[in-house]
Amino acid sequence: MVRRLVITVDGPAGSGKSTVGRMLAKRISYMYLDTGLLYRAVAWRAMQLGVSIADDEALGRMCDGITVPLETDGAMRVLIEGKDISGDLRTEEIGMLASSVSAIPAVRKALLPLQRSAGRQGGIVAEGRDMGTVVFPDAEVKFFLDADVDERARRRYLQLVEGGKHADPGEVRRGLEVRDHQDTSRKIAPLKPAVDSVVIDTTGIGIEGVVERMATIVREHTPGTARRVS
Repeated sequence: MVRRLVITVDGPAGSGKSTVGRMLAKRISYMYLDTGLLYRAVAWRAMQLGVSIADDEALGRMCDGITVPLETDGAMRVLIEGKDISGDLRTEEIGMLASSVSAIPAVRKALLPLQRSAGRQGGIVAEGRDMGTVVFPDAEVKFFLDADVDERARRRYLQLVEGGKHADPGEVRRGLEVRDHQDTSRKIAPLKPAVDSVVIDTTGIGIEGVVERMATIVREHTPGTARRVS
C-alpha cells in the first residue's frame, strides 16, 4: 500500500493557496483542510456573541464545538455545534478579524489538536499560514505560495465581485497590506516559508500550471510511484 502524505500549502492572502489547495486535493484524491476557515469561524462566533478579541480566554473557549468533516472532493465545511456556517465566513470583515484572532495564543492552542488530528492518517492537503512551520513540521511535502501585492489584490477583488459582494479595489489592496503586516509580524507562528518549503511565485501563472507543478512534486515524493519515461 502506498503511504499517503501530509502536504502543506502556506502563503499570504490572495496568493492562490486556497484555490490550488482545493484543486490539488481533488486531483490526487486527498482530503482538504483550510485552516484559515477555522480562525474565521472563531472570528464569526465572536462577532455573533459580541465577544471582544481582547478576551483571550473567551475566544479560546469558542473553539469548543468546532468540527471539520473532511472530504476528498476539494471542498471543506466548518460546523459549529452541528450547524454548517461555511457560507458566512468569506467576507473581508471576517478575514481581517480572523487575522487578529489567529495571533491569540489561547485560540492557537485550542485549534492545534483539531488540525493535527485531521492529518494523523496522512492523505491530506493542509492549507494556511503556519502549516509547514508549526502544525505539520514533519510534513513530507511543503509548499509556500506567494505573489506580488497588486496581483493578490486583483484576485481578491475579482473573487469578491464574482461572489456578489461590493468591493473597492483600493480598500482591498490596503486590507491585504494590513493583513500581511499582522501575519508576518505576530510573535506567535508568524507567516514565513518553512526552510524545506518549495516556494512558488504565482504572479502571472495560471492556476492549472501551478497545480500541475505541485502535483508533479507530490508524485516525486510518493513512495512506490514510478515516473514514466516515453
